[in-house]
Amino acid sequence: MPEFKIFDGHNDTLLRFYNHDDLDLSDFLGEMDGGHIDLARARRGGFAGGFFAVFVPNQERIDPDNMPDLSTPYTSPAVDFVFSQRAANRLTADLFRLEALSGGQIKIVRRADELQACIDAGIFAAILHFEGAEAIDEDLNALEVYYQAGMRSLGIVWSRPTIFAHGVPIAFPSSPDIGPGLTDAGKRLVKRCNELGIMIDLSHMNEAGFWDVAALSDAPLVATHSNVHALCQISRNLTDKQLDAIKASDGMVGLNFATGFLNEDGAWDSDRPLDVMVRHLDYLVERLGETRVGLGSDYDGARVPDAVGDVSKLPNLIAALQDAGYNDELLHKLAHQNWVRVLRQTWGA
Repeated sequence: MPEFKIFDGHNDTLLRFYNHDDLDLSDFLGEMDGGHIDLARARRGGFAGGFFAVFVPNQERIDPDNMPDLSTPYTSPAVDFVFSQRAANRLTADLFRLEALSGGQIKIVRRADELQACIDAGIFAAILHFEGAEAIDEDLNALEVYYQAGMRSLGIVWSRPTIFAHGVPIAFPSSPDIGPGLTDAGKRLVKRCNELGIMIDLSHMNEAGFWDVAALSDAPLVATHSNVHALCQISRNLTDKQLDAIKASDGMVGLNFATGFLNEDGAWDSDRPLDVMVRHLDYLVERLGETRVGLGSDYDGARVPDAVGDVSKLPNLIAALQDAGYNDELLHKLAHQNWVRVLRQTWGA
């Protein structure tokens, strides 16, 4: 395994299995022909694990290779609660099935010390993360159930409305200041997540929702897979003011590999050099500090640069950062240490 062990802030690998009936979960344990992540390629690339998203799909799925026109804000319609719970339960169960199939090679972690122990031992670590709270009821009963099952990270919204908040519509060029913030139910959800020690992911919040969470939450502010709005003016990226609030809370940002969130012109082409990723990381490190930046690839859910086209190619990014002057101490922080730090602060252990 390469020297730098990378723990990643976001992937949609569970959704890939959900959407493809021809795939079997056991395929993940070998080397797969497509997709971005499997265990064999993870070993080669130093990929030690990540946040595995439970994402309830749209009725109309966005193809990352054929994005809609974003010159006007693109908002997905809300999804049905019964459908959402059925999908979320299937995706959650698949992660537990994958852990069982692995024979000890994969572990779902619930504590920061478990995460660090897995990284040290070469055990593939997974965090159960919900990308959107569509499967959670207004009374938060499902939140308690999913927490007991192992969910430790929650994005209140994806880029569509829920009973809790309004996700940021995807648009370029655009400010993230689109739409209203948290509902009363959303404010209760934030408070309960704080009480349970569930990390709140701000990646798909619009700006009003971001500031509502910042005012209510007593935990570090975290965006698991977002980039710099000053460098790519898509609504999904974070403004300098938002980055400053994340720094003030001792939170963290994971760099999203999605090309449309990296490229200055908002284009989704993937044949550009890794310099564009280095530019965003330079900006984040300068603005947030060395202990508040990591990676949040969006693998298996987005079109990514060819040079990091799957997890086996992650050493290419490490080499580009070394060429840009990043020393080993900083690279270890970006690779996984900063994720362990912010999770320890949020989870309390």
